[in-house]
Amino acid sequence: MRYFVQAGGREHEVEIATRPDGTIAATLDGAPVELDVVAFSERELSVRVGARVLDLTVEGLPPQLGVVASGLRTYVDVESERMRVAARAKAPDGGAKAREVRAPMPGRVLKVLVAEGDAVEAGQALVIVEAMKMENEVKARAAAVVDKVLVQAGATVEGNAVLLRFR
Repeated sequence: MRYFVQAGGREHEVEIATRPDGTIAATLDGAPVELDVVAFSERELSVRVGARVLDLTVEGLPPQLGVVASGLRTYVDVESERMRVAARAKAPDGGAKAREVRAPMPGRVLKVLVAEGDAVEAGQALVIVEAMKMENEVKARAAAVVDKVLVQAGATVEGNAVLLRFR
């Protein structure tokens, strides 16, 4: 699971996965981190990060958490990737990234249905991406004007790749 943590005026990307043997694999800003966690309760943990051990007590609920680490209290904002996508979708304008249209999953672009300068309406199909032998219509969330088309038919795209931008 990917998280975005705001602490000390900076945003850090943290990715955490449970391995089949029950240990935890973690990265911080893309770099692997050696990590062990012992949970005493849902809110009290002992975490070994490299050679350092921290006793943590977590207060509050996401997105803002109070964390007491070895007697020192700090507050951090934590947002999961799912929370970030949901918040963007709920925003009246679709969020700051609403000016970008992204691939819903890895696949191949079958058709680009718009061109630069085209005015589009909410719900209008923009691009068709084939993934796992299924065609997925990527639609506009709001009325806009196409600024830049970044893909063409036949292109292979990763999940979340930017397909086009609006003005």
